[in-house]
Amino acid sequence: MRIGIICPYSLTLPGGVQGQVLGLARVLRSIGHPTRVLGPCDGPPPDTGVTPLGDSLPTAANGSIAPIAPDVSCALRTIRALRDEDFDVLHLHEPLAPGPTTTALFLAQSPMVGTFHAAGGSLAYDLLNRPVRWLSRRMDRVFAVSDDAATMARESLGGDYEVLFNGVEVQRSREATPWPTDGPTIFFIGRHEPRKGLAVLLGRHGRTGFRRPSLGSG
Repeated sequence: MRIGIICPYSLTLPGGVQGQVLGLARVLRSIGHPTRVLGPCDGPPPDTGVTPLGDSLPTAANGSIAPIAPDVSCALRTIRALRDEDFDVLHLHEPLAPGPTTTALFLAQSPMVGTFHAAGGSLAYDLLNRPVRWLSRRMDRVFAVSDDAATMARESLGGDYEVLFNGVEVQRSREATPWPTDGPTIFFIGRHEPRKGLAVLLGRHGRTGFRRPSLGSG
């Protein structure tokens, strides 16, 4: 089965959705399903199984900055990729985020499944309720990565959402080199933005006496 996975966010930038998309594609290929990822890329694609759809535009959304690509050139590249690849099934992540996932919802003829990641309400869903409800009905199956994400999608769009938690590539973790520690350790994983809570954790640092190494630029 030839599978296409579409991500609305730039695949060359760190993010939870992007990580899930790329990891899922690796696993599907490992069990014998030809899988290609379509999404914006701000630079060289992260692996050879990615079809880049152009640069992204940083956009404020859901308490974060989303690197989406809602432009015409991305839509045209998406249409071309869907035509050339002739997928048996499409998996759309954040299917109603402006960009390649909505282009696929309008035009793709393959069976489609969608996975919703965001939680906490969406002004866009509220303002564009009738069009997005119509688009959401184009999907054959819909999933959410958490109860909160399912609640948001259900209240905004209607429908029933099966909750499937985010996957973890266990083997990659097993192969990682352990970080040496000599006392209590907290390992924070996430972008350095207010909603992730790093500032709260660091604000308590002075009361814990823990060392505070910082990995990555945010």
